[in-house]
Amino acid sequence: MINLIKKGSILVSTLLLAGSAYAAETLTVHHFLSPKAPLQTKFLEPWAKKVEEMSKGKLKIEIFPSMTMGGKPPELYKQVRDGVADIVWTLPGYTPGVFPRTEVFELPTVHIGDSLATAIAIKENMDLIKDDFDKIKPLMVYTAAGNAIHTTEKEVTNIEDLKGLKLRAPSRTAGWYISALGAEPVGMPLPALPQALSKGVVDGGFIPFEVFPPLKFHNLTKHSVEGPNGERFGTSVFMLLMNESRFKSLDKDLQKILMDSVDMDMVKKVGQIWMDVEEPGKKMQNESKGGKVHKLSQEEMVKFDKIGEQVVQKWIDEATSNGIDGQKLVDEARKAIAKNSK
Repeated sequence: MINLIKKGSILVSTLLLAGSAYAAETLTVHHFLSPKAPLQTKFLEPWAKKVEEMSKGKLKIEIFPSMTMGGKPPELYKQVRDGVADIVWTLPGYTPGVFPRTEVFELPTVHIGDSLATAIAIKENMDLIKDDFDKIKPLMVYTAAGNAIHTTEKEVTNIEDLKGLKLRAPSRTAGWYISALGAEPVGMPLPALPQALSKGVVDGGFIPFEVFPPLKFHNLTKHSVEGPNGERFGTSVFMLLMNESRFKSLDKDLQKILMDSVDMDMVKKVGQIWMDVEEPGKKMQNESKGGKVHKLSQEEMVKFDKIGEQVVQKWIDEATSNGIDGQKLVDEARKAIAKNSK
């Protein structure tokens, strides 16, 4: 009888161990946008489903939007570095100086306005920026379609119209650009912008149209402007980052599945998604009461680009002073973006 009990205990223990060996790994993803934002509905949720299917249920992804794991948007990088979250979606602009090489893809006149082309260019050139990622595993790096200029009252048709305006800057390089254009940059995370606009803390901001639907910017701004052919004024780089130790803790087959899930095909899909999500925002602005999307004249765009080139040179000079070949990064980024542009 005792032997039977012992054998039964051994069998149960064996089954429990076998079960635990195949228990699903759950990865947390933390970000600051609304659960209704395109980031979650069009990218993170379909990606999570894809990963679970590819792994046959061994790998699950749990998404925490709107900073529901705690903290503020600029803290996301620290959270993934320290293992508070397994994965985060964030911007280099929230942690100035931490991703100096990656910044090249957000510069005006480097990124023109094609998020698909820039996403492919980044994927092809990850070796050039790999030194930016210490103790973290970059799963995907890509960009928004780009910054249009949005204002609450003043219509912008030329550079002179920007003089004295307070404009939200998504990153330090955008801040340089805004200053060079004669306006005053005000740095703040995107979730803080609606209140800043409604209270008159800022007169507008550099943001893509994609955020209009979830944050209702068509109710807060009257005028939006882009280049004559849809050109943008720099952009924001987006990063899906994973804690390196957590990545290494996964079985090798799960590591491969995770990286295969963000391959070039996925990068192309995401790049196209960020192109597509601009149109609903533009439509909302054009159809709102008193709202309109304007286009600069070709002559004015040349003037904006001339100032944009000054920002690029400032960035190159700073990178060079820090031992980074900024000129090479700019040249390679432009070449890759041009090659992949439609």
